[in-house]
Amino acid sequence: MQFFEHEGFRLAFIDQNDDQGGEPILLIHGFASNHIVNWVSTGWVRTLTDAGHRVIAFDNRGHGQSSGSYDAADYTPHKMAGDAAALLRHLGIGKAHVMGYSMGARIGAFLALAEPAMVASLVFGGLGIGMVDGVGEWDEIAEALLAEDPASIETARGKMFRTFADQTRSDRRALAACIATSRELLSPSDVGGITQPTLVAVGTKDEIAGSPDALARLMPAGESFAIEGRDHMLAVGDRTFKQRVIEFLADHPVGDS
Repeated sequence: MQFFEHEGFRLAFIDQNDDQGGEPILLIHGFASNHIVNWVSTGWVRTLTDAGHRVIAFDNRGHGQSSGSYDAADYTPHKMAGDAAALLRHLGIGKAHVMGYSMGARIGAFLALAEPAMVASLVFGGLGIGMVDGVGEWDEIAEALLAEDPASIETARGKMFRTFADQTRSDRRALAACIATSRELLSPSDVGGITQPTLVAVGTKDEIAGSPDALARLMPAGESFAIEGRDHMLAVGDRTFKQRVIEFLADHPVGDS
């Protein structure tokens, strides 16, 4: 585990295979997760390093081993995308593949728009047209995160994210602040401005993400992939998803972007 500082936050990250000369890929995890849960435990880091990539993964501000705050203004996608760009600069990486899951996909989109020269290709996992249309009612999640008694949580989505936050031993107050501002939507024209090759992958049982096809069609170089039989939580570690991403990265090398 390594750390670097950006905008007053101490951010934790790993940098695997950095001495092998492989193409770099930056992994950005989802809400209430961390780099270990999202990328290490699911086998992604092993899969990508075995394919020869240099793999960088970090804990978003307010998550995992990174520091956080209780000010919602600190958790806009633009600011968290700034953390991602700062990490690449910290490591001296001028351009990388970027893969995000759920909230991480949104951050990746903001990064591509703010720093297009740094992003060779994109993988949006667990977030389809919800990036534009929204992903439903999330105030209930903030309430669930702050509830003193988990048994008092009545909604299924609130229970799911509270259980996940407790399992990952997250700072629930920081997560409640994050959920308030990290859901900023992009317009169709914003998404159309993402010109990098982009793979949008969503589970066929995912009731949160929205259609991957609809989002991919908004981008000049978008492709979609259905992760068969998987919901929002289980799609991330799916074997077919991993295989498709490895193929996608091989088809779009950093040097060609």
